[in-house]
Amino acid sequence: MARRSAMTAIAGRRTVGGSFPGLRTSRCLGVGVSEEQRCLVIDEHPTIRLGVRRLLADRYQVEEGADGRDALELITLLGEFDVAIVQLAGGADGAVDALFGIAAIRALHKARPGMGIVAHGPRPERHAATEAFGAGAQCFVAKSSPVTSLAQAVDAAADAERFLDPAAAGNGTAAGLTPRQREILQHYADGRSTVQAAERLGLSAETVRTHTKATLARLEAHDRAHAVAIALRSSLIE
Repeated sequence: MARRSAMTAIAGRRTVGGSFPGLRTSRCLGVGVSEEQRCLVIDEHPTIRLGVRRLLADRYQVEEGADGRDALELITLLGEFDVAIVQLAGGADGAVDALFGIAAIRALHKARPGMGIVAHGPRPERHAATEAFGAGAQCFVAKSSPVTSLAQAVDAAADAERFLDPAAAGNGTAAGLTPRQREILQHYADGRSTVQAAERLGLSAETVRTHTKATLARLEAHDRAHAVAIALRSSLIE
């Protein structure tokens, strides 16, 4: 009874103007679901959470929240979970106290190192998967992939196994970078400036800048340093 009251209190705090609360718990277990099979679904979109809940209803007890802070509260209130599905991008509403993406994965991994984490990304990008793995996730699935991929990833994470969305495995970042672009990134990683990299490669500085702009677009990097970080995590450079 205390548990139900606590959940009601959190849901009430999250509800504004009669809208659906970001955090929801279900005590109706599907056929064959045991208390040991428990999954957290963290996504700012209620329709996504509902779809995942229905997908897993026959095998998992599903709890859901809008962001990582909801997830941490649920863990505190309800105890251990086998796996958490975490939205890899979020925060469109600009909430300053929200916890999304890589930061949410890190927080959950720190709070529950033994819990499997599935990163749920918007696109099947290998560098996004690599970043999620580095933050503590065991599995990566794109939202554009078949639901069977998500189901496989959840089962793998619950069993402490690694799963990479086949679409991401076949869409590696390296396939989109030219050898020249990787050379330039390596020079940046070695601490050289654009001019210094151009001199080493026998190119004009303007040509190097053109390659760099194309590389940033391909890696979806914010700047040169971010591109180097992505390339290092993806083993594109040393």
